[in-house]
Formats: sequence, structure tokens, C-alpha cells
Amino acid sequence: MNPKATILIADDEPDILEIVGFNLEKEGYQVHTAKDGREALEAAALYQPDLIILDMMMPYKSGIEVCNTLRSQPAYKDTLIVMLTALNDEGNHIKGLDSGADDYINKPISPKVLVSRISALFRRVQKEDNPKVLKIGNMTIDAIRFVVMLENEELILAKKEFELLHLLASKPGRVFLRNEILSLVWGNDVIVGDRTIDVHIRKIRQKLGIDCITTVKGVGYKFDW
Repeated sequence: MNPKATILIADDEPDILEIVGFNLEKEGYQVHTAKDGREALEAAALYQPDLIILDMMMPYKSGIEVCNTLRSQPAYKDTLIVMLTALNDEGNHIKGLDSGADDYINKPISPKVLVSRISALFRRVQKEDNPKVLKIGNMTIDAIRFVVMLENEELILAKKEFELLHLLASKPGRVFLRNEILSLVWGNDVIVGDRTIDVHIRKIRQKLGIDCITTVKGVGYKFDW
């Protein structure tokens, strides 16, 4: 389980938001909530969660509509989505999965089962995620040799510069928070200043000669190609 993972719960039942949120926070997840489909889309854009729990039947926009909207945007291509449904039939499960959901959980919810299923999803993604070689347009980021190829030219980056670029490029369009970057690249045991990220980003941009890293003011950075 990733203790830094952010989860958004969208459900129109306050009791579910409270119970599910409490149990996930107890496991170390950062939790945000929304009470309908419109709020879910707004919260997803604001918090860029790693996983979204969607009630299938919500006001304004259903869970399936929200899921379809999110999956149509590149920033949410790899976001984990779990459907909650009180309709315990195969047809609704298929609709949820066809809309792009990764899993579904039936109501009434067992908090222990939900936490277990979410932990299993994160473990599965961690095994599949972060490929050693990323190919984006005419750029190749090779984590085996620690080199970047741009238009057939080999660029050498310092270790932390490379790790930072590889992290951002692993999920194009996704905004990585500053604290998240510090934790994933430098680790929790290393104390570095907040300006450290800015300095490394500037050096990466200089070496690449192109501006493929966007600053999201007051939030963090994202890779745009």
C-alpha cells in the first residue's frame, strides 16, 4: 500500500462518505470526498487522485457518466476507478467495467473488503507501472542505462535529474505535487529545500532544449508533449 496515495470518494450518501473515508484514512490514504457527479469531476481536476471511488447512482451525473468523462481525458488514463453499486446484477457490473472502471464493489459495503480490494489494485499497478524504457514522441527515456535519447541524440542527465524526468514522463498530463515529487525522487529520509525541485527542473529543460515540463503554479509539475 502506498501511504501517499490520494483517493477521491464520490457518493450521495453521507454515511458512506464518512465510513469509507474514515477506514481509508486509518490505512494512511489521503481522502477527498464529493457528494454528486459534478462535484466528482471538479474534485478530480483539483486533487488529481490516484484512485477514484464512484457511486454508480449519483445526482447530476451517474458514476458511469463520470467515468466515461474521465477516461476521455489523457490525464486520467491511468487513474484507478472503482464503482460502488447497490444493483447486484451482472449487467450493471459489465456497464461499469465497459465505461473504464478497474473494479466494482457491491453495497452494502464492508470497509475491510473495500480496503483490501483497493490495496490489491495498488499492488497490481505497482507491478505493471513505471516501465524501464519510456518512448514519447521522438524522446526515449531509458532507465536501464540512465540516458535520454532525443531525435537520436544521446543526452546525459544527473541521477536525480533523470529520476525526476522519468517520474513526470511516466504519466504525461498528470500533475505531481511538490511534496509527492520530493518523496518519490529524494525519499522521506533526505531533507532537501523546496527550491531543489525548481533547480533540477531548470537543468532538465536546459539539457533537453525543449520545454516539455509545465509548471502548475503553487501546485507542482506535469509532463506535456
